[in-house]
Amino acid sequence: MSEDRSPAPLWPWLQTPLQTALGQLHHHAVLLHGLPGTGQFEFAMALTRAWLCEQSPIGQPVAPACGRCTACRLLDAGSHPDVMLVLPEALQATLGWDAPDAGDPSEDKSDRKSRKPSQDIKVDAIRAVVQFSQNTASRGRAKVVLIHPVERMNAIAANTLLKTLEEPPGQVRFVLSGSALDQLLPTVRSRCQAWSLPSPEVELATQWLMGETGLDAAAAGLLLQASGGQPLTARDRQALGLDARSWPQIPQGVARGEPGPMAAWPLSLVVETLQKLCHDLSRLAVGAQPRYFPLESLPQPPDLGRLNQWAQELGKVRRHADHPWNLPLKMETLMLQARAILRVRPERANPRG
Repeated sequence: MSEDRSPAPLWPWLQTPLQTALGQLHHHAVLLHGLPGTGQFEFAMALTRAWLCEQSPIGQPVAPACGRCTACRLLDAGSHPDVMLVLPEALQATLGWDAPDAGDPSEDKSDRKSRKPSQDIKVDAIRAVVQFSQNTASRGRAKVVLIHPVERMNAIAANTLLKTLEEPPGQVRFVLSGSALDQLLPTVRSRCQAWSLPSPEVELATQWLMGETGLDAAAAGLLLQASGGQPLTARDRQALGLDARSWPQIPQGVARGEPGPMAAWPLSLVVETLQKLCHDLSRLAVGAQPRYFPLESLPQPPDLGRLNQWAQELGKVRRHADHPWNLPLKMETLMLQARAILRVRPERANPRG
């Protein structure tokens, strides 16, 4: 391919961590972990590019990929023969990568297209990884397997990977990227060099968000807080309808049973927001500072027992948020539930007082 397809610059908050990682990651298997919504996948791809870039000394990448050599161009085109990318079906289109079809070979292709894409990494995909690892590198440098998010591997898939992960044949390197490592088998974690991706600096993330959204510093800061300090999540949530300026109005509205700006949101974002409110109120109830909402925007929290009950109910709804609910009716149910939970007895002391 003659067209120049150099990769877009890495997110600004990832550039320094990439330089650090290239100097520290020498194990054949790297377990990259950090907050979702901060560019983990892009960071893992940047590592892969650096390891395969043909302008770097073999086995000793000390700089990010050049973006110009044949290996870089092949990888950017999604056709590098020594790279295997393993993603859940549901994430492939979102991340802009069509991973090789490693589904059930007995399944009819028309049936595969009609069913809902899987959220998990299944054993057939990992069996393909094992086979890929046994082949010689086509370009003579290394082979890289990138699995993201690694916690989506089911137990059978994870166990299938163990032997290859511990003793990979040839020059095979693994990048396992995830944000919920407590869901990963300890036997997988123990075979990798763990590397924590630092959270973005607030000032840098806010500046980037201002450029992406056109918001001023105050609104961008609110949007970043609403997204737990995750700039990519903040950008995506604004696209779904989250307005930074109306964000502080939500807690008091919910306490009155009023959805406010959430009435026009997708159900998944509504439930996520209610979970954040429940989380912040739980922190307030034990004397900690809130994470997602400004302190002054929060109502007086009920006792932890009621908040825990609310959290469990919201968790059940979130697991089925993509169900074809009657949205107005579901929203009314959620608001009635929230108002009942947040009804605080007048005699209770305010933990903020």
